[in-house]
Amino acid sequence: MQLTRIAASLVLGMGLACAAFAQTTMKISISTAQNSHQGIAIDTFAKEVEKRTGGRYKVQTFYNGALGGERESIEAVQLGTQELAFSSSGPIPNFVPETKILDVPFLFRDKAHARAVLDGPIGQDLLAKFDAKGFKALAWAENGFRHMTNSKRDIKAPEDLKGLKMRTMENPVHIAAYKGFGIITTPMAFPEVFTALQQGTVDGQENPLSVIISAKFDQVQKHLSLTGHVYSPAIFVMNKASFDKLSAADKQAFVDAAKEGTKANRARVDEDDAKGVADLRAKGVTVIDNLDKAKFVNALTTVNAQFEKDFGKANLDKIRAVQ
Repeated sequence: MQLTRIAASLVLGMGLACAAFAQTTMKISISTAQNSHQGIAIDTFAKEVEKRTGGRYKVQTFYNGALGGERESIEAVQLGTQELAFSSSGPIPNFVPETKILDVPFLFRDKAHARAVLDGPIGQDLLAKFDAKGFKALAWAENGFRHMTNSKRDIKAPEDLKGLKMRTMENPVHIAAYKGFGIITTPMAFPEVFTALQQGTVDGQENPLSVIISAKFDQVQKHLSLTGHVYSPAIFVMNKASFDKLSAADKQAFVDAAKEGTKANRARVDEDDAKGVADLRAKGVTVIDNLDKAKFVNALTTVNAQFEKDFGKANLDKIRAVQ
C-alpha cells in the first residue's frame, strides 16, 4: 500500500512538473528570406519570446512565403489559423483602413521622421485600431523607403515611368499613386514577383533596398532609381484571441519581444541602406541616385489633391510636422 502511495505521488509530481513546463508553440511568417531585415525581426522576436516566458512559449519561424504571401498571412492571423505574422504595410489597409494614410507618397522626410511618427502618439493610436479587427498589433517595425527597378530603361524623370508594367503591392494608396505616374499597375503577392520579373510578365517592381538585395532582384532587374517615393512600415501582428488568453506578464513579454525585434530590424535596414547601392552596382545594376524628387512630387499633384480629400489635409500636416 505504501509503495502504491509513493508511486501515485511520483506520477502526480511528474504530471505537475510536465504541466509547469508545458510549452505552447506558435507560428510567425514573412514573405522574404531569412537573411533579410524581416528575417532578423522575427528571429529576434522568437528568441526574445522564449527567453522572456521562460520557455513556456516557442515561436516557429517561416520564411519566403512558406505559409503564403503577406495578405494570406494577415488573413490567417485574423481568422486564428495562424497566431502571428510580420508584414510590410502593403496589405494592411485592406484590414485596418485607418493605416492607409502611412502609404501616401513623399509623406515622410527620412527614416528618423517616420520612426518618430510610428513610435509616437500617431503610430500608437493606429496600433490600437487593430483591436476591433481581430488583431493585436504588437509593434511597428520597418520595411524602408521604396525605390523602383525595371528591366527596360533608366528612370531619371517621372515621364520615364509611363507605360512600364510594374508589380505593386495589394495596396490601394500605392496603386492610385503609381497610376498617377502613368505606370501600368499589376498587384501581386510577393512570392510570385521574382518569377514574374524573370519571365517578363512585368517590367519592374518597387521595394526598399533591403528587399531588393535579399530577393536577389539584381539577377532579373538591371535598372534601379532611388526614388524613395513611399516609406513602407512593417508590423508585428498577433491574433487578438490568442493574445487575450495570455497572462498580463506574458502579454508584456510578447510586446517587449516585438520591440526588440523592431530594434534589430531597423538596424538591418540602416545597414542595407548604407551598403546596398555599392553592392548592387558591383552586381551590374545601373543605379540612378541624383533624381530631382520635386519633379516626381509635382507629377502626383492631382493624386495628392485626392489624398488630401480622403485623409484630411490637417491629418497629413500633423504627420509632416512631427520632428
